Amino acid sequence: MRRVRGMKVLATAAVAFVALGSMTACGDDSKSGTSDNGSAPAGKKNVRVGLAFDIGGRGDKSFNDSAAAGLDKVKSDLNIEVKDLAAVAGESENDKYSRLKLLCDSGYNPVIAVGFVYDGADAANGPLAKAAKDCPNTKFAIVDGATKADNVADLTFAEEQGSYLVGVAAALKSTKGTVGFIGGCQVDLIKKFEAGFTAGAKSVKADIKVLSNYLSTPAEACKGFNDPAGGKTAASGMYDQGADIVYAAAGGSGTGVFEAAKAKNALAIGVDSDQYNTVTDASLKPVIMTSMLKRVDNAVFNFVKDYAAGNFKGGATVFDLKADGVGYATSGGKVDDIKDKLDAAKADIVSGKVTVPTK
Repeated sequence: MRRVRGMKVLATAAVAFVALGSMTACGDDSKSGTSDNGSAPAGKKNVRVGLAFDIGGRGDKSFNDSAAAGLDKVKSDLNIEVKDLAAVAGESENDKYSRLKLLCDSGYNPVIAVGFVYDGADAANGPLAKAAKDCPNTKFAIVDGATKADNVADLTFAEEQGSYLVGVAAALKSTKGTVGFIGGCQVDLIKKFEAGFTAGAKSVKADIKVLSNYLSTPAEACKGFNDPAGGKTAASGMYDQGADIVYAAAGGSGTGVFEAAKAKNALAIGVDSDQYNTVTDASLKPVIMTSMLKRVDNAVFNFVKDYAAGNFKGGATVFDLKADGVGYATSGGKVDDIKDKLDAAKADIVSGKVTVPTK
């Protein structure tokens, strides 16, 4: 068993080395965001950004794609060379460590890990912690992480605040008095989304019913973030129980929720990206009422911009409503008639009048 696992790690590393090697041989790779002709801002010619995606990678139309948008902006606006690598379903923590170490050993600095999966089961000894220790001269950032090291920046968000706003929207738009929440994995991070959504909905209608379902657990490697079929089944069950709007905080599984909404002639709420604009199937656009925006793109871009300017800040930085780190989307026009109420709720949170729960 140990030999097989070791072979798997070596195979993963080999594939990644081939990817990095082909980058040098082939020049610009628009799909991966690699540019060998890029150069960093004056005074920072050694800046080459490496980014490791969560499972699903580019094309999930949600969390990873928001990070990808930030990386692409780094390439286009700052003219900095970038490279991204994707996680693989079912991989081990050692595979994640190997990916980060590979980027480090290949000269990428800074290196950005997208998703709490790079913390591992124990953030003090997980994939990122080990990579940061083994690459003391490399600066790292992790989105949604908790790894603590002098050369690691934790880019975190007030997801509960953005979720509160879409909860307000759901309650204002619901005609049945029942709404639903679907989380990709039963972890504290996603429970923040649920807590905010529920609080927002109940701030409008105290007796509104909020159904809840999680698609996976950490023991299942949080596979529920990339399970559209599971999302569709869970959402269909909620619509059958009387919900007319379902909020999906489930990454790539959101597509399945949108499909269920379309089949049930109901509505859904997206997450992370403005999913009205990112969904591949245009026929699903009419069911997407709004999306809770989590500006991972801004966090990634600003982190690299600051690093390139010689300003690295370790520790946690929280992107909240006040910093436009979270928010809600208006694409499609379905919340235009309640925008004044949503903005009033936002103002109450920013001013401190309302404190949104995280549990």
